[in-house]
Amino acid sequence: MNEPRMSGDVAASSDATESHYHSKKDRVFVRAIAGPYNLNDELARLRALPRVRKGSEIKFRDGPQTFSRHYMEPKDGLTQTFHIHLEEYAPGGKSQKHGHVNEAAFYILDGRGYEIHDGVRYDWQAGDIAIVHNNCVHQHFNADPEKPARALVIKTKPMYMFMNMLFQKMVEPRPTTPAPGAEGYRVREREED
Repeated sequence: MNEPRMSGDVAASSDATESHYHSKKDRVFVRAIAGPYNLNDELARLRALPRVRKGSEIKFRDGPQTFSRHYMEPKDGLTQTFHIHLEEYAPGGKSQKHGHVNEAAFYILDGRGYEIHDGVRYDWQAGDIAIVHNNCVHQHFNADPEKPARALVIKTKPMYMFMNMLFQKMVEPRPTTPAPGAEGYRVREREED
């Protein structure tokens, strides 16, 4: 016996060989956000939030080779789709080797280094933008054994997560020991450093 079909539900195909990739039937791509949601309340909440976040009030995390200062992400309640953070690579430092579905743009603020994307090296220096494409296994490196490097990272990872595009893969975690020669390195907390 056929069950009643709920609005937005996708009924099982009567033809077991039909591919959902080529089907012309309605499909649900994003689940509904349900609950006591009121647009006027949400606008009032957003307008009451600060429009400027002070970098000096946000501390770096991680280390000892790669440090991160997360300026904005959905958990803060300020935005839904952005994740913006500052990465600082200690002299000779490197990040984790990983991959994810979302793209990312690294605006290089200072220093020089390189990326390894799917086994290919791409060099960068201050003023460049390094682009990490979707589904790319990558790692970031500071090529200078004496000076740090910084990059402002902008990505739409939250939007991908919202769309249930969840693939994230850690190939090699961030190092837990300092890079050789940078044993006493301290992240530059102040913006004028």
